[in-house]
Amino acid sequence: MNTEQPEERPRRPERRASEEGRPIGRRVLLGTIGLGALGVVTAPTLQRGMEAFLGTVSGKDPTGLTGLLPNGGGFRYYSVAASVPHKDPGNYRLTVDGLVDRPRAYTLADLRALPQTRLVKDVQCVTGWRVPGTPFEGVRLSDLLDAAGVRGSARAIRFTCFDGVYSESLTLEQARRADVLVALRMQDKDIGHDHGGPVRLYVAPMYFYKSAKWLSGITVTDHVQTGYWERLGYDVDAWVGRSNGRTDEPTS
Repeated sequence: MNTEQPEERPRRPERRASEEGRPIGRRVLLGTIGLGALGVVTAPTLQRGMEAFLGTVSGKDPTGLTGLLPNGGGFRYYSVAASVPHKDPGNYRLTVDGLVDRPRAYTLADLRALPQTRLVKDVQCVTGWRVPGTPFEGVRLSDLLDAAGVRGSARAIRFTCFDGVYSESLTLEQARRADVLVALRMQDKDIGHDHGGPVRLYVAPMYFYKSAKWLSGITVTDHVQTGYWERLGYDVDAWVGRSNGRTDEPTS
């Protein structure tokens, strides 16, 4: 199974005993710990190789052990699709449609030519891990919505991804925030495939599962259409720290 985007793996609802996988043996656990230590101490070249390996096997790993390994500058890979096609400047398209007056398909070059915004915030996973001070750069989602001419009946946005499985949602008010980007760069480099490139959503004040990877569609709708994880019971309004009384405060 393969679903979400790789970095964000929300806790799943409790499963019945009959649905649990086989227990993890001592040798497997020790091997996992050893690999994790290797990922911490190896040189950048070997680390990049580890990242590429994890990006390839995570969607085919029935144990979920690859999600325990450190990689990608503190990020963990997870995908809800068995495989994800690669897109490049020649074949990538981002469509903006739905309740708009001027629907459009953007190429990667089109998006790069638009004004760019850089944000540096902590990335927070709903499962507890955090990557502090992570730079993201891209086009404000509000700019794309303004260019499309959102109609008066619009209330929400539905995001779809070229993995063919994942989806997300925001209210129109949330989507117009200045800290919501259609991101082209992450950690001061172009977003690679394993991190959801060439273009992903970045919703800075919400848990990272809202920041949909491999973004391919922005559809303006008249109501919120719940995303992949929300249909499995996770928060639609996934403000970081909501369980601790916070609402939309920045994550850093």
